[in-house]
Amino acid sequence: MSVQDDRATALWASLPRELVARFRPMVGQLTQDMIREIQRAVPAYAQPLEGHFGAIMVAGVEQSVLRILDTIGIGGTPDENWANVFRQLGRVEFGEGRSLDCLQTAYRVGGRVAWRHLAAWGQQQRLPTAMLTVAAEAIFAYVDEISTLSIEGYTAAQAQSVGVIERCRRRLVELILSEPPASMATITKLAATARWRVPDQVAVVVVEPAGDGGSDDLTGPGLAEDVLTDFDGDLPCLVMSDPQRQLRGLREQLRGRRAVIGPMVSLREAATSLRWARRAMGLVHRGIIDDGPVTWCRDHLSTLWLLADEFLVRELLKRTLAPLTDLTVKQRARTAETLLAWLETRGSAPEIAERLQIHPQTVRYRMRQVEKLFGDQLADPDSRLDLEIALRAHRLLWPTDRGAEATGRDTRREATRAAS
Repeated sequence: MSVQDDRATALWASLPRELVARFRPMVGQLTQDMIREIQRAVPAYAQPLEGHFGAIMVAGVEQSVLRILDTIGIGGTPDENWANVFRQLGRVEFGEGRSLDCLQTAYRVGGRVAWRHLAAWGQQQRLPTAMLTVAAEAIFAYVDEISTLSIEGYTAAQAQSVGVIERCRRRLVELILSEPPASMATITKLAATARWRVPDQVAVVVVEPAGDGGSDDLTGPGLAEDVLTDFDGDLPCLVMSDPQRQLRGLREQLRGRRAVIGPMVSLREAATSLRWARRAMGLVHRGIIDDGPVTWCRDHLSTLWLLADEFLVRELLKRTLAPLTDLTVKQRARTAETLLAWLETRGSAPEIAERLQIHPQTVRYRMRQVEKLFGDQLADPDSRLDLEIALRAHRLLWPTDRGAEATGRDTRREATRAAS
């Protein structure tokens, strides 16, 4: 029992018990007046006293009055069943989607009506002013007491609801990102419990782990309610329907951690968006995709496609660029650079020279070397496509001279093995 509860009980206990029998005939009228005034003051309660609502309203008012009569001149410990009536009122308010303001107003109005009746009755009974003063103080201490009980019920219902919602939202992420995903009927039903509006399209965003023992959890004021989260995997991820808007509020929580936004897809393809976001994050870490706080897969589709299967890319490199195997590292790099410029532009020597910042005569010399090495492949559209794909992939995977040198050795060894 709280200090406030002790005070209310002690005040009622200090009044003469004989007052109960004298006041009891007033209880019926008092109850009716309290209900009428409460409904007048609180629009949310201004409805017929029927069904569940009526039973709760009448029970709450009656129990509040009866508890006072049971305590006058006696005191004692509050009955748990009585306390649960007011806790339940708090739970009902939460379940109805209302704040506690309506219920708190009802309690205050009820207290004022009770005091008005008691003061008028006390004057008729010629009760001492000191006794009425104690009764007034007891009424308002009592209002605080039942308000506290209702807050307990409201808070408990709120905590229970939050727990259920969080569990549902975690399960919802699992169902959406599973392959194959759960049925739309299952997702829609669970989404209703999780209080998540099912969108037509989503993008999955992956975020770097916090590292250094930090928490991966990004929940906070910046996280929109319509974002689903999964912070338990090796890469935390979020399911968003409008990442442009929803990421805006997360910048502070990211604290420099990189995020990659997967492609926008239908809800049933969310796992695909996650897969490409993870793939893009890997390429960011390797320096193949430009680093930045936020990377959009939509800006790197050709790179993602080209390197979707690096085994096949390496096989293509090994076969298509085999003619470069016997050149020195510098010769390979220059010849590959010139050949790719020609494939991309099909321009003249001066045009390619301007692109590469070299002399046109150098371009002509290199192109003669290219023609010797690749011969008829340069006239075949399919071969030219393979060459351009291979050279673009090579540029992505090994952008530096050092990388080209190492790759040249690897390509030479692989080509030699293939020839043998």
